[in-house]
Parts: sequence; C-alpha cells; structure tokens
Amino acid sequence: MTETEDSLESDEVGTAETRTLTRVRIAHSPDSDDAFMFYALTQGLLDIDGLVITSVLCDIETLNQAAFEGTYEISAVSIHAYAHLADTYQLTPSGASFGDGYGPVVVSREPRSRDSLAGVKVAVPGELTSAHLALRLWQPKAEVGFVPFDQILEVVASGEYEAGVVIHEGQLTYGDEGLHSIVDLGAWWKEDTGLPLPLGGNVIRRDVPEPLKRRLCRLQRESIDYALARRAEALDFAMQYARGLETSRDKADQFVGMYVNQWTQDYGVPGKRAVQLLLDRGFEAGVIPHRITAEYAPD
Repeated sequence: MTETEDSLESDEVGTAETRTLTRVRIAHSPDSDDAFMFYALTQGLLDIDGLVITSVLCDIETLNQAAFEGTYEISAVSIHAYAHLADTYQLTPSGASFGDGYGPVVVSREPRSRDSLAGVKVAVPGELTSAHLALRLWQPKAEVGFVPFDQILEVVASGEYEAGVVIHEGQLTYGDEGLHSIVDLGAWWKEDTGLPLPLGGNVIRRDVPEPLKRRLCRLQRESIDYALARRAEALDFAMQYARGLETSRDKADQFVGMYVNQWTQDYGVPGKRAVQLLLDRGFEAGVIPHRITAEYAPD
C-alpha cells in the first residue's frame, strides 16, 4: 500500500475513547530480503499501538533520490547515498545489508580482466548505489552508464554494454544468461580490508521526535528478529518479491540469508568500521564530495 498523505500526521479516531494515531511511512525496495526484514512490522505482527505503519515499495535508486526530499520517515538507502543525506537522516542501528565476502558482481559476455575495463562502459544500477561506489574503487577508469537494476543482465547479454554490475537476485542468476563474473566486489573488498562490504542501510529522519525515533528503531529490530526466528513464515511472505527466484525456494532462502543476518540485527564494531572505511575511501577517491562521519540513531 502506498501512502500519499503527509507524514507524522496525527488523526483523532475512536469510539468510546478518542485516540491519536501517528502515521509513519517505511520505504524499502521490492526485494525478497527487504520484504523478509520488514514482514512483521508491515503485516501487523508487532505491537504498534498508536501508530499507522505504511510500507512504500520503490527500487533503491528511486529511494535514494526521494531521501533528498526527506520524503519518508524511515527509508532504505544505499550507504553511498547516505553520504549525501547525513544532514537529513541518521542510520538506524539495525537493518543494514552487508556482503560478507560476497556482493555486487561485475559480469560480461566473455571472461575479462580488471585492466580490460579501463575506458569500457559498464552498466551500473544508479549513480548513488553502493555498487557504483564499489566499482569506482575497484576500477576507477571504467566508464559508467546508469541502467535500472532489473535491466542490467539484459543490456549486457544483448551487447549494449560490455559489462554490468548486478545486484539483488541477479547475483545468483547471471549465469543463467550465459554471463561470466569478472569480479565479486564483496569478495574483493573482504580480501582487501578484512571487512564486510556495506551496501544498504535503513535511515530515519532527524526531525522524528526522539521518543518515537527510539520506538521505531526498536520495532525495526523486533521485525528482523521475528523474521529470523520464524524463517519459513517470513520467507513465505518474501517469496512474492523473489524476482527470478520464484520457482526456487532454496535459492530465495539463500539470497535472503546473504542479506538478512547478524549484520542486519546490529552493525557491531566491525560493521560500523566497514561503513566508515567505505565512506572515507569514497571521499579519498573523489566519488564522495565531502568527508562524512556516519551517525546512528539511538535505540
């Protein structure tokens, strides 16, 4: 369901007793991992007394752009995009997607080397995606073209682009298109830094009142814990968003497990170190215009 009304409105409703309901919009991508993560919170399985929670589904680059307007109280964004949004949003303490030794995959029709991509146009799923930032760190001389994430396999297979960076379920299905992996950017990052690659995070708007901010962060963590504790139930719900994996529950479960795990429950010290290192390296490479210190909302 898409909410079009202004956020944080209070509606007085009730019968014998008048109550105030606070409307909160949570925006995330229509992917199986996000659906799994937010299942309990968006499907009324947690105690949200006094709140009206509405989920809004958009691809990650659309969410990145909407965050510049402060559109949603809570939104999934790329960690790369967060570098441009820190004045408006804080990272929530849970809800992150890390690639721990795996991540976006650079693919091509024929086997290629890193050096061979210098000056070659590579399809990436959006300017502010972490996949774009990781590509620029791995091969700064690549030329990029921005293509919707769900069209990247197609434009590489057709020869429109020599290579592309695939995210989401495409990381598991590119071989079905006859494509070859040039590099797994998460594996490269892990080998280089010893840390997981930060890809996406949830953010909460700074102007959300502090008590509500703490409650929403707590509810988000409860939703993640609920899904991990009731995996089959949450996966049943998430399967409707498992693009390309609808007929393979095992692969959908594998994908969800890649991006909803202990890192999603809590960044921990290594996760926060990885976020800061990615932001620092992005700045030093000239991809991020300002040095940013990651800031997390209280829980």
